[in-house]
Amino acid sequence: MKRRIVCFGDSNTWGYNAKTLERFPEGIRWTSILAEFLGEEFQVVEEGLSGRTAVVDDPLFEGLSGLAYIHPCLMSHAPLELIIIMIGTNDTKERFHLTSYNIAQGIARLSYKAKNTPAGVNGAFPKVLVIAPPPIGEEYYETEVGKSMGKACDIKSSELSTHLNELMHIQKTEFLDTKGIVSMNQIDFMHLDEEGHRLLAELVFNKIKTYF
Repeated sequence: MKRRIVCFGDSNTWGYNAKTLERFPEGIRWTSILAEFLGEEFQVVEEGLSGRTAVVDDPLFEGLSGLAYIHPCLMSHAPLELIIIMIGTNDTKERFHLTSYNIAQGIARLSYKAKNTPAGVNGAFPKVLVIAPPPIGEEYYETEVGKSMGKACDIKSSELSTHLNELMHIQKTEFLDTKGIVSMNQIDFMHLDEEGHRLLAELVFNKIKTYF
């Protein structure tokens, strides 16, 4: 049986291409590149959903709270060895009225739930890695996503990794910060481009290769 890794996230895990408004193909998405790096011994499960939040129920769209979905999601893929959570970009939306620290708290709550889901080998609790997503570029507000996202998303997004680092240290959860290493695209400034997917895959692989 292959060793299974679940990547739980939003549109940047799903592979949204801001240039075509469609999905990047296999070989471009960071999850599929990660699978190539890991080899035949592993199965990388892509659990990305556009618009997904850590804990917030979006009043405009259905089923986007990660907290409500993560338990059945992980159990459906059991047994698994690692859960990679990269989320928080959508939580910055102005309509949710969350501070950057609130967003980090939500991700910590989601991580805690994942860590206590018996979806590991022989019903054990699997290892969890939380990734702080690349910050949203300040230019986002002048693009088509600006009206929907609202103001100050870039500020909250930029502050997120500092708070997440602190909370994951307290929670004793593995943490990876992409800030300053991986950047969003130059179209809507909140999604990865081809280079971003490649860089993220390399960063994640170098982090997790010591786990196995």
